[in-house]
Amino acid sequence: MIAAAELSREAAQEAAREELRRREYDEAQPPLVYRLLGRVVREIGELFDRAAGVAPGGSLGVIALLTLLGLFVAVVLTRVGPLARSRSATQPLFAGTTSLSAAEHRRLAERAAAQGRFADAVRERLRAVVRTLEARGALDPRPGRTAGEVARDGGRAMPALAEDLRRAALLFDEIWYGGRTADASSYAVLVQVDDKIPGARPAAKAGSA
Repeated sequence: MIAAAELSREAAQEAAREELRRREYDEAQPPLVYRLLGRVVREIGELFDRAAGVAPGGSLGVIALLTLLGLFVAVVLTRVGPLARSRSATQPLFAGTTSLSAAEHRRLAERAAAQGRFADAVRERLRAVVRTLEARGALDPRPGRTAGEVARDGGRAMPALAEDLRRAALLFDEIWYGGRTADASSYAVLVQVDDKIPGARPAAKAGSA
């Protein structure tokens, strides 16, 4: 019985020492996140090495291809992504034009639409919208106003047109700065907005009955 007890005690002590050794080993290991990160880095390095082995020019060829890919992504984002939208926010709607009336802008829009130049037709019709809003006192004449500002300020002055103006400004930005192809339906949106302005009621002024 004594021998059995001593044997059991020795076995337990050895098991405890083994557990301590395993725990010390585990604690010495880097955290799981670092181990995973290291594995990802090693796999990327191996992938790069394999690509360098088959790409023209070896490692320099792979770097050149990655650079071209980065430039391509940058161009796409500039044309159709958030960069394009941020750029459009600073482009005046009447940049590079002379002062024309709403009727003159409508004539230019109709002529462009008849020739299939729907992007130009959309722009000229939006300019006609602005001139009409100015004539009705909904906007103060300001050449540097952007399409987004037209929607914001015009919508405040004429709440019934707020959504229509926002949609027209967004369509204009997508066509002129986002790479969207304009067509007859695009132009029809601007025509509808323009036609609604004469019958729209301005916002009630503070203090009015």
